[in-house]
Amino acid sequence: MKRENPMPIPLLLLLLFYFAAAAGGCGGSTVVSVIDHGAMGNGRCYDTVAIQAAIDACAAAGGGRVRFPAGGDYLTATVRLRTGVVLDIEPGARILGGTRQRDYPADPARWYVVLAEGARRVGVTGGGEINGQGEAFVVRRDPRKNVMVSWNVTGLCRGDECRPRLVGFIDSADVEVSDVTLNQPAYWWCVFSCSRFRRIRYSADCFFSPISIERKPVVTNLRVDRCSLHLVRCENTLIRNVSIYGDFDSPNNDGIDIEDSNRTVIRNCHIDTGDDAICPKSSTGPVLDLLVTDCWIRTKSSAIKLGSASWFDFSRFFFHNITIVDSHRGLGMQIRDGGNVTDVVFSNIRISTRYYHPSWWGRAEPIYITTCPRDSASRTGSISNVLFINISAVSENGVFLSGSPGGLLSNLRFKDVNLTYRRWTKDPGDIYDYRPGCKEMVKRSTAGIMMEYVAGVEMEDVKMRWWRSNFPGWNNPLKIRPSTVNELSFKDWSSIEITELESSRS
Repeated sequence: MKRENPMPIPLLLLLLFYFAAAAGGCGGSTVVSVIDHGAMGNGRCYDTVAIQAAIDACAAAGGGRVRFPAGGDYLTATVRLRTGVVLDIEPGARILGGTRQRDYPADPARWYVVLAEGARRVGVTGGGEINGQGEAFVVRRDPRKNVMVSWNVTGLCRGDECRPRLVGFIDSADVEVSDVTLNQPAYWWCVFSCSRFRRIRYSADCFFSPISIERKPVVTNLRVDRCSLHLVRCENTLIRNVSIYGDFDSPNNDGIDIEDSNRTVIRNCHIDTGDDAICPKSSTGPVLDLLVTDCWIRTKSSAIKLGSASWFDFSRFFFHNITIVDSHRGLGMQIRDGGNVTDVVFSNIRISTRYYHPSWWGRAEPIYITTCPRDSASRTGSISNVLFINISAVSENGVFLSGSPGGLLSNLRFKDVNLTYRRWTKDPGDIYDYRPGCKEMVKRSTAGIMMEYVAGVEMEDVKMRWWRSNFPGWNNPLKIRPSTVNELSFKDWSSIEITELESSRS
């Protein structure tokens, strides 16, 4: 098989750590307290005006930190970060996002608790918490998938996706989010456009929230319940020591979304959420130079997913030392809009995937690499030069490698990969999930690895182990769609059936 030159990983790491070192930090040493500008911090009175005044004063003084003293619950509508300003939320302090539609700008793309747009040297830190009060947006709880509030009055957003987000960075540079807690988002940290921000001012009215404002234990890392962090067209971003906890039953609460952004480092993060956990997207430009290390992930969707917004290219990604547990999908690429993927490495990753309700995309695949047109008007992208090294997985379904006639998968390499297949839920198998678009859901028998429209796969020291099961056709190691796959190489490859006793011994 013809092999392309591998990506220069050591050089990439040096560059990414260089950019990460340059990210974040404020432009000055000024420290401003929101209390000094009139914030009450009682969780009932809106502190929006006081918080924005403190941010503006800090920026006017040349930049620095805006302090949220410990012990306060600071209820707010949308506030906007300025260049050189970092929010310093002390341990035991919380910023609470408002739950009323009038708390947010008219433009749904600006529905954020904290928004930075066109800013430099901005961030959030301090050991405290930003809380979106997402429980207030659940209309009906359902263990399969919650039914959510929709503010779809203007028609500018779709269905139940019309909910406010927690924190957004748009067209910004030198961003750092570290050592803080983000809880209970109603939606993901997402920004879609860059029109002029419209500031809202409120009188200091007191609003008694419909949900409890009980104090939570002090935490020292960033924890995000029902939340995702979204960077849009940002350069030089460092995200570290961030724990994300989204409602496991709520849709559209991604963990960290990196859209059209370059030179991003994510490390030491804990993500526990309902929807995709780490999700690069390309809507208006490419996503380049992404490093993700030392993370723990659980999700009802995909732990790591490229796409499905994929109009532009993805390149030079490195994922290392990641643990994925009880997720619907492990490592995923969902290319649907014509962008291309190249030079991606997944290294030292432990995966556990299982079936959840089919309303969630995914069918328990530990590795899911797909490219196909979203619809008849979409272009077809390609995926090439992807390395999987030192991967171990326990899953209820197999690896899915699916290109398309106009967009092949090429030069995929698997080295030191251990795949254990075991059924422990009662959900039906034998279904391949192409969503969104493409063929949607297709019934086919389960295989350890399924391939179609692939030109170049190298497998070295790949081991499959199958727990004995009553499911028919359960232990089929390889399924290839005829006349669509070529240039395969297997070295030290095995597939064996095991019992529970044999598994415990190994």
